[in-house]
Amino acid sequence: MAKMPPISASDALTAATRFGFAPRGDLAAIGGDPRGWVLGQLAKAPAPLPGNLPGSATMVTAEFEMRQDKRDKNDGAKRDFDARVKAVYLAEIGARINAAVTSETPLLERLTHFWSNHFTVSILRPAIRGFAAAFEREAIRPYVTGRFSDMLLAVARHPAMLLYLDNAISVGPDSMAGRRGGKGLNENLGRELLELHTLGVDGGYTQADVEALARILTGWSVARLNEPDPGRFRFRPFVHEPGAKILLGKTYAEAGEAEGRAALLDLAHHPATSRHIALKLARHFIGDDPHTDSVERIARVFRDSGGDLRLVTAAVVKEDAAWSSPFAKVRTPQEMLIAACRVGGFTPPPEMLVNSLRALDQMPFFAPSPAGWPDNAASWVSPEAVLRRAQWCQAYAERMPDPPDPAALAAAAFGEALPEETMQAIRLAPSRRVGLALLFASPQFQRR
Repeated sequence: MAKMPPISASDALTAATRFGFAPRGDLAAIGGDPRGWVLGQLAKAPAPLPGNLPGSATMVTAEFEMRQDKRDKNDGAKRDFDARVKAVYLAEIGARINAAVTSETPLLERLTHFWSNHFTVSILRPAIRGFAAAFEREAIRPYVTGRFSDMLLAVARHPAMLLYLDNAISVGPDSMAGRRGGKGLNENLGRELLELHTLGVDGGYTQADVEALARILTGWSVARLNEPDPGRFRFRPFVHEPGAKILLGKTYAEAGEAEGRAALLDLAHHPATSRHIALKLARHFIGDDPHTDSVERIARVFRDSGGDLRLVTAAVVKEDAAWSSPFAKVRTPQEMLIAACRVGGFTPPPEMLVNSLRALDQMPFFAPSPAGWPDNAASWVSPEAVLRRAQWCQAYAERMPDPPDPAALAAAAFGEALPEETMQAIRLAPSRRVGLALLFASPQFQRR
């Protein structure tokens, strides 16, 4: 992708693209007070998605039932379950993208996507395929303007995370179950909580801390079919590692489930966590290489507020650096698709959305690892990726049922920020659809 020329863009465009997904003909309204428009969204709660989407407990239970049927060689039950999972996935992705396309509080949708990526669960582990999206609805969306510690606890107790990172089968070596032999300690959740979710890879923890946190979290599991509340969080005392544990120099006395709660609260308030989270927020909203001063100011608000994400996000919005470099971030494929739907006024049906994102190599909830999708330009602008984007822009324009005037749409979406040569190419396009494809594939549209 060619380097962007210096372009002067209004704060309204920055507000709509950097802190949302794209304008919807509302640049003039945003222009009266762009920062106020963004900050005002933080006073609201994220809108829930449609109530007909199944909760995670329902789908976890269905997964367990399918495994039982599979053991009983019931192939028909497996086919029925696979069809159900596919239908749920399409409904979830349709609702998720439609929310981002139509939202009057796009910042809250962007935050939902950001935090969901931070706490990635991926359907590359088939065991969670039916409820990865429910994880976002239940453990992420309600907390994006709450306290980080509350989100962290909701995430760590959610069946999707417990199954994705194998904590549901982790057994304390000296527990009642451990002394009988068989399965042992699994460190996956403990490691990712430290490396990815809280302290960060340079957060000062050791392998001994990974093992200690894994031992603290033994017993955090998911209720099975023959237990009360199947498909929900369940603490299993007989697999919990007994005795005191030392994590990051602090001793946690034997307290069962309460040990994990105390350890997560301490991790949420650790100084390394504040900087790790501040760096990721700055990288997402400011630029791939945010200035150290910006990161430290955001981290200070995180520390001083006890991880109040409403105040932390406001601190990001108030950073001048977030407004001083228009088009500083390359859109991910998902962001580009949502932006096109917001600007173009046309959202394809769910199966077409999923097929588009598959072709663009960013299928929702299919991140390649627990680290989630990358958030830097280098990961998204290979020659092959740029070609796929251009092909998608053309295909999207071809599918629009009633294509609007591309020059008028470009003016509404960019104001005066679109270079005259780009506007001229759009005006001179041989058809509206070609003009729209040129708009969506333009370097400016590919950035935010």
